[in-house]
Amino acid sequence: MGFRHKRRHARTAVTTLLCAALAGPALSADTPPTKPSDDPVYRERLDVYVTDYSKFVYTPMAQVPGAPDWTPLPSAPDSAISQAALEKATDYARRMNSTALIVWHKGQVALEWYGEGVTHTTPLVSKSLSKPLAAIAVGRAIALGKITSLDQPIADFIPELAGTQKGRIKVRHLLDMRSGMQHQSFSPDPESPLNLGFLSPEHTRHIIASYPMIAEPGTLYSYANAPADLVGEVITRATGRDYAEFVDTEVLRPLGAMGGTFWLNRPGGEAHSGCCMMLPAETFARLGVLLLHDGTWEETRLLPEGYVAQMRTGTPQNPHFGLGVWIGAPYVERRPFGAPDQPGPRVLHSEPYLDPDLFLFDGNADQIVDIAPGHDLVVLRMGGNPPRPTEENPEEWDNSYLVNTLIRGMKSPE
Repeated sequence: MGFRHKRRHARTAVTTLLCAALAGPALSADTPPTKPSDDPVYRERLDVYVTDYSKFVYTPMAQVPGAPDWTPLPSAPDSAISQAALEKATDYARRMNSTALIVWHKGQVALEWYGEGVTHTTPLVSKSLSKPLAAIAVGRAIALGKITSLDQPIADFIPELAGTQKGRIKVRHLLDMRSGMQHQSFSPDPESPLNLGFLSPEHTRHIIASYPMIAEPGTLYSYANAPADLVGEVITRATGRDYAEFVDTEVLRPLGAMGGTFWLNRPGGEAHSGCCMMLPAETFARLGVLLLHDGTWEETRLLPEGYVAQMRTGTPQNPHFGLGVWIGAPYVERRPFGAPDQPGPRVLHSEPYLDPDLFLFDGNADQIVDIAPGHDLVVLRMGGNPPRPTEENPEEWDNSYLVNTLIRGMKSPE
């Protein structure tokens, strides 16, 4: 599915009519209202989701071409990381049900390993690795002058929210999960605004119109897909361009990165920005290198100066989460994804990160991109859920293992 330029231009031209569009089609006095949950596409998606969300089918998808002149990242014939450390990292990735492991060190790929059936060009589902990409897209829109600052209220872009609590959400709040929107949670209820705001063919409209607010913006950390998905709508309205097309031309192509597909809510509809695009692992590694280099790529600045520093700065409500990225310090053995008082998984860190400045992308199923500025190092792992610990094999996924193993294996300069 390609991009429709005519649709993009038309969407830009009718921005002032969006309030009416969001209200839905007009009904006559004799027409009974149709509940959003009666939509057969939505019900089919929900039926699969409540049975096993890990098997959710992401359709339809929009093609994102990426760089037309892609060439592989440079690799090191003799890495500054010991072969023993690289082998230990590869063995761990294999044991943990991984499909890709990439190690970038001092300007070159020191290791690139793929599981069975996967190559460097295979698109892999991103899960929440999409969230830091959304933060990068916001930084790019700021650099282009389409968004004034992170502190701009989203009502500037979504005028139907003017004068509402939701309209007071700042752009930064969508990225640092302090939007005040309800926590991410699970419900089998087809009328749940959480499900409608994720699975409906009109998911953006439902997020704007009915996704619950539980706190004043900026006062509560509440991890959820809804604010991350609203990033795409903000960028679309700020730039007049489809989110997927904007990311493709303004982020992926300048990085020389391969493209893939973005999940749409409906054919010709809006792309999800908070979840589930499919891109090759090497593309996500390039995003990590971009942030390692403070938002520049091959001497071209793509993000505003100081933007990456803001990305990797936590908040009083959660010092471990910045703008779409997680922050390694201060050390906690088990760090939750959601708010500290909410139920949910807590990822193991068996020891502190050896790079105190480390920050990372971290998505469902332990998809990670570690960025260690003090060691000029990026480590990516993608794959399925690691095996659960058992009595026979108590080993479990450890977020600190890969990057610390590789740092320990760095050869001392002669």
